[in-house]
Amino acid sequence: MKRTHQCGLLRSEHVDQEVTLCGWVNSYRDHGNLVFVDLRDRSGLVQIVFDPEYNSQSHLQSRTLRCEWVITCRGRVRPRGQGLENPKLPTGQIEVIVDWMELLNTAKTPPFDTDTAAQVNEELRLSYRYIDLRRRSMQDRLRVRHRTAKITRDYFDEQGFWEIETPMLGKSTPEGARDFLVPSRLYKGMFYALPQSPQLFKQILMVSGCERYFQIVRCFRDEDPRADRQAEFTQIDVEMSFVDAEDVMTVNERLIARIFKEILDVDVSLPILRMTYAQAMDEYGIDRPDLRFEMKLKDLSDIAKASAFKVFTSVVEKGGVVKGLCAPGGAKFSRSDIEKTLTDFVADFGAKGLSWFKIEPNQSGQGLELKSNLAKFFTPAQQQEILARFHAGPDDLILMVADTREAANKALAPLRVRLGKELGLVREGEYRFTWVVDFPLFEWNENEKRFDSLHHPFTSPVPEDLGKLDSDPAHIRSQAYDLVVNGSEIGGGSIRIHDPKVQAKVFDLLKITQKQAQERFGFFLRALEYGAPPHGGIAFGLDRLVMLLTKTENIRDVIAFPKTQRGQCLLTEAPSEVDASQLEELNLRVQKHLHQVEKEREL
Repeated sequence: MKRTHQCGLLRSEHVDQEVTLCGWVNSYRDHGNLVFVDLRDRSGLVQIVFDPEYNSQSHLQSRTLRCEWVITCRGRVRPRGQGLENPKLPTGQIEVIVDWMELLNTAKTPPFDTDTAAQVNEELRLSYRYIDLRRRSMQDRLRVRHRTAKITRDYFDEQGFWEIETPMLGKSTPEGARDFLVPSRLYKGMFYALPQSPQLFKQILMVSGCERYFQIVRCFRDEDPRADRQAEFTQIDVEMSFVDAEDVMTVNERLIARIFKEILDVDVSLPILRMTYAQAMDEYGIDRPDLRFEMKLKDLSDIAKASAFKVFTSVVEKGGVVKGLCAPGGAKFSRSDIEKTLTDFVADFGAKGLSWFKIEPNQSGQGLELKSNLAKFFTPAQQQEILARFHAGPDDLILMVADTREAANKALAPLRVRLGKELGLVREGEYRFTWVVDFPLFEWNENEKRFDSLHHPFTSPVPEDLGKLDSDPAHIRSQAYDLVVNGSEIGGGSIRIHDPKVQAKVFDLLKITQKQAQERFGFFLRALEYGAPPHGGIAFGLDRLVMLLTKTENIRDVIAFPKTQRGQCLLTEAPSEVDASQLEELNLRVQKHLHQVEKEREL
């Protein structure tokens, strides 16, 4: 047995060639005189034919075949004949007439059919992942993941980067998400932590003089999974010495441009747009804006404050805002749609209400006016100001939220995305990129009355804001940058703090004491004292990037062996109990749940 061709790669130019194929029986049709089998391997399908007049023995064998059995066969490629082609298949112009076949293995009847698996309960598919992965769509996603990783490695090698592995077993440095802990057998009562990211190690590599590092690395965060996040995930990790933010963004946007060109044949215009965090929040209400359509948010507080609508005036007087958006063609929504469906939608994001105007021609037919129960509280001049601010046209719909600026943005941002899709403003196959820059260095934690890092505590302030560390920390901008495409953040990074004095000051503002800093990051802080160069980097979520490239919204679709929403591997039944002897070696004891204790007492 020696395979000469892959099933899905046969074409008309192979006609009259003798080929040997291997694969799985995808479908089987016994017409009595002729038996047709769609044979499948990783490359796709090809129709093979068993004809008793061509070879009676192989024809007799073929009548015992069943779906998912594994076979090898030899035969001659021939045209299907006029009117018998299958235009849905790349191999649909030809077929293979078989003169020899060998059964390599039988298979139990699968719990679901690979052709209709997309309609099957996901938990069943994950339990039989080896069947699920046979699907064409799943194989395509794994192929794209492989190609993305290959393009990444080739690109960074060309740019002078070294791929360097960092440890999987490290020190627990609690920050952000919860660590996964690994007990040590040799050091009783002590633990390793699986890395949430290689952040400190890659910075130490810069101190070590490696200058350009990258790694496609597994990371772990003990947090609740969701559609676009897993407890274990993969990132493309990058760090560079003697650079500024523009250097890092330029090198890495070229990588993304190459990936999109080679995978999707999409041209990414370079340089990618830079947008400040302040602009993103003001115009889109979110720091990862979807730029495939306009519909920018507008602040109407000045107009609302002068109106006769007390709800608006009282909010503005208390320091809040009235913000809104104008949905082109949105007047098609009924009053019930607006006051029930859309209002309920923004309520899920904390909005206390949703006000609206429809745009219609005025009685003279020479201009436009606002229509709703709210319009009477605004003078004709104020109505024209609102129309002008939104550049509103006939049949548009203006929707507004009155609240704190944060609350208004939180409600309007998802509403904008929803309306963009429902009104057909989002074009399939379009990709709009932007770098979001100049993030705040800190955010205020009201519950604990202290500052938190918006990204992480090793992010450097912009040089011109360094003086604010003592006088105005709330308004310090950071040298952080996120790459956003179609409203999804696919990567983020920053220039790091390389001056120990600045790092100590940031820790002080974060209420991290010197003792805490030494306990958590002592090994890293010591490294900064031995000649750390200016450096910065970025990390791309490989899983999220492949989701985007393969047009799926479920991260489990792009990971070969993923966990469920509850963090379980249904294939291997992990997590699981372990032997008592293993626990004893690790000096661990499992505390029984109350219901187990009660059950044992009953027995």
